[in-house]
Amino acid sequence: MKNGNVDVKELIAVMDELEKERGISKDYLVAALEEALVKAYKQNFDTEENIDNIKVTIDKVTGEMHIYSVREVVPELADPELEICLADANKIDKHYKVGDIVNIEIKPKDFGRIAAQKAKQVVIQKIREAEKEMVFNEFNDKKGEIVSGLIQKADGKIVVMDLGKLEGVMPLKEQIPTEKYSVNDKIKGYVLEVEKGLKGTPQVIVSRSHPDFVRKLFEFEIPEIYEGLIEIKSVSRDPGSRSKVAVYSRDENIDPVGSCVGQKGVRIQNIINELNGEKIDVIEWNEDPSIYIAAALLPAQVMAVDVKEDEKFAQVIVPDDQLSLAIGKSGQNARLAARLTNWKIDIKSESQIREILLSQMQAEEENNEEVKTEEIVETPVVEDEAKVEEVVEKKKRGRPKKVKSEE
Repeated sequence: MKNGNVDVKELIAVMDELEKERGISKDYLVAALEEALVKAYKQNFDTEENIDNIKVTIDKVTGEMHIYSVREVVPELADPELEICLADANKIDKHYKVGDIVNIEIKPKDFGRIAAQKAKQVVIQKIREAEKEMVFNEFNDKKGEIVSGLIQKADGKIVVMDLGKLEGVMPLKEQIPTEKYSVNDKIKGYVLEVEKGLKGTPQVIVSRSHPDFVRKLFEFEIPEIYEGLIEIKSVSRDPGSRSKVAVYSRDENIDPVGSCVGQKGVRIQNIINELNGEKIDVIEWNEDPSIYIAAALLPAQVMAVDVKEDEKFAQVIVPDDQLSLAIGKSGQNARLAARLTNWKIDIKSESQIREILLSQMQAEEENNEEVKTEEIVETPVVEDEAKVEEVVEKKKRGRPKKVKSEE
């Protein structure tokens, strides 16, 4: 049916095509068109009909369109715009009773070019909105996944990626500080967030600095992780510099660290290449915090770990020549280990521990014993050192097993 310049049958055919090719619901579009035609009718015709009681229906198959004034059946007419008396209703259909709703068809002469144009504009807008919503939902489902795209813009503060149906935006804080981005480079990124920007346009926030970007790269490169045979327990990261990844397998026949590193380091090297040389320590997670913390401090070797479960605090003793390695440049290694394990870690060298213990013993003797000055002078230091040695040896006997560093 044509009404003015509105070829509804043609619009129905377009809707069928949109639903088939783009997945936009025909029901949604028909409802939008009905709403548009109601607005067009009211805006362009001098009518006293109430805005709430005009209804347009469109047959989804034939495209046949009808405009109705919706009225309630009442015993006596009070508001002719919203009501119809029972007597008049029974002239239309004798089965109507008080409280029923009657649809009285309106047949305006020449719906008009303006009304038609208004309707088309609204339908087009609804189609655009539906497409935006579909794209938003599609990428919202990809939140937490890795996407690839070409760089369209890179001005140092923001990187814009072409992801196909929309743009991905990588703010400065989500970039790897050591990387340089150039237009037309193809890169991967982690979908951090999907937002609705101006006019409802979806916008994807992409990150390469997030720890979960490393986690997803491991899932992509290591089949055992993807299949659930190996679990990533934790990831800590200084983007562009170093990452630590704790892995675990319930299957005793699977070496989680070896599986992630791969033969001759092939698997881990693919991830390092994607991160442009960022170093990666892969360690085996252990339910024993002493062993886990010692492994987290790789590549440093640990002598002993003294843990306080209630405080989640660990005192770590390392050989003198391992102290700087354990702490790392600017404290990086210790900081990453603390993030990885979620424990507070205090690192001391063997010499420092000996000095602390010796000072504590001497202080206790001074506070608890009343001795003469001569006797204090004659107290053999060797005896204190023997006690220190005994304490240190006790700590060493509970030291964690040594673990290998993988980079």
